[in-house]
Amino acid sequence: MEWIKLFLGIRREHQPWWRVMILVKKGSLSGKQPFPSHVVTVVSTQISFYGGQVLSWKNEQGEELLFLSSKATFKPPAAVRGGIPICFPQFGSRGLLEQHGFARNRMWVVDDEQAMMHSNEPNGHACQASINLLLKPSDEDLKIWPHRFEFRVRISLSDDGQLILMSRIRNSNGKPFSFSIAFRTYFSISDISEVRVEGLETLDFLDNICEREHVIAVFDHGKKRTFQIRKQGLPDVAVWNPWEKKAKALADLGDEEYKYMLCVDGATVEKPIMLKPGEEWSGRVELSVLSSC
Repeated sequence: MEWIKLFLGIRREHQPWWRVMILVKKGSLSGKQPFPSHVVTVVSTQISFYGGQVLSWKNEQGEELLFLSSKATFKPPAAVRGGIPICFPQFGSRGLLEQHGFARNRMWVVDDEQAMMHSNEPNGHACQASINLLLKPSDEDLKIWPHRFEFRVRISLSDDGQLILMSRIRNSNGKPFSFSIAFRTYFSISDISEVRVEGLETLDFLDNICEREHVIAVFDHGKKRTFQIRKQGLPDVAVWNPWEKKAKALADLGDEEYKYMLCVDGATVEKPIMLKPGEEWSGRVELSVLSSC
């Protein structure tokens, strides 16, 4: 008999914001024993309310799958270098706002009473734990980007270790606005020289056909594992590594740490999304990891 436990806990860290941890334990029951005789799987993720940002994602071996810089700054208003920061409403410097917009250095809140939940998914995930977070613009935000919105993100961890980010952005403004968005995913890798990315060569063909799901694969030959990124509603992919020269110029990244990270983002950059008043956009990124030879 199989046993599954999903745990969600909110705790206050030394940093000036709250974090939530999702822990999924999976084991086996033998005979009439009331407790698991052997825990075979423990997967977890940790999310910061600051930035609505995933900071950690661990597999059943306890291995960290996301990169977090040893020099990451945990003091607002700086963004945290690593994990999965959300770039919104601007990507990079393609606009008048600060680099990658302001969503990644704002405080998000729990969305509603149903924000922490256990659920069964129709796509094959037997069980998953989720938390819903919400970002709305402050008065200060409206001064620099005069558009009212509601940005909701559901972060879920399934019992098979998949990490899923589902987002919805609603125009609660009285006029149309456009935005760019990216889920900047810092993968932890063995060495940048040991990694290859596949799935980019068919990107335009796939994503111009009925918003169909698009799969990107990141092969890490050093750690003998493969990351799979499935995305919907996000027609672009951004692949980034600062390399040696820029890494030395970044105060929140160690000089040699560029070797151990690779960003592969589900994104909408080339053609910003336009929303009329009351309209809503949705997108999804699903991350999984497989052992490979």
